[in-house]
Amino acid sequence: MRIAGFNIPDEKRIDIALTYLYGIGRSNVVGVLKKASVDAAKRVKTLSEDEQKRLQKALEQYKIEGDLRAEVTGNIKRLREIGAYRGTRHSKGLPVRGQRTRSNARTKRGKRMTIGAIKKELAAKMGIGAKEEKPAGASSK
Repeated sequence: MRIAGFNIPDEKRIDIALTYLYGIGRSNVVGVLKKASVDAAKRVKTLSEDEQKRLQKALEQYKIEGDLRAEVTGNIKRLREIGAYRGTRHSKGLPVRGQRTRSNARTKRGKRMTIGAIKKELAAKMGIGAKEEKPAGASSK
């Protein structure tokens, strides 16, 4: 069955299969199925044409898939443009909702990278570390 340009799995129960749509969760499914008067225990492949049409009509009230993704991206873009704190956190790829980052936030920040003391030879090879020292008699103007 195809809804909003997305194929939902045929072998699953309809209440589980509808959650494959972006923007439809377990709590929304209950209302959608009640509105469409479809039994939640039915499999997707056993739905009749009439039931499929009723489901699609019930889902028209919700923003799902492309429309919802576009709205979310637009909201994030707006936050970045106005220079809001949340927008800057989105730009930097850090947690937005006040979570701590000192010890956690691995999914947002990526793999751990040790930063600290390294050997002089390795630092010279990487081009970081010690700055050029001036001769003792030279003065800056």
